[in-house]
Amino acid sequence: MEVGIKGTRERTVTYEQTAEYLSSGLLPVFATPCMIQFMEETARISVEPYLAEGMSTVGTVVNVKHLASTFVGCKVTCESELIEIDRRRLVFTVKVFDDKELLGEGIHERFIVDNAKFIARLDEKKKSLGI
Repeated sequence: MEVGIKGTRERTVTYEQTAEYLSSGLLPVFATPCMIQFMEETARISVEPYLAEGMSTVGTVVNVKHLASTFVGCKVTCESELIEIDRRRLVFTVKVFDDKELLGEGIHERFIVDNAKFIARLDEKKKSLGI
């Protein structure tokens, strides 16, 4: 894996992705939580081909600005670029656009994890909580 890996994804905004539907706001516009999910997904998918079998990434930091609104039915595009690798820590720039303008941008960090070890730690946590 090397710095410079880019990802691009497109989707059409649905009502279920609006602030009104999610109760994160009162208006039927593309919700900030959905924009962030789109950014995380784009970054995650961009590096998956470079991971060893049994490994994945988990999001750990999101620092973004939601700069403009868009509406149900609008096509939105997310772009990510891997800008830093520090052992298992991956840092990405992320941007979301519609056909008119930049909707949001920021930094997203992910950590490479061993899936089996990750799940084993969760299982131990469940046991310690009596779940």
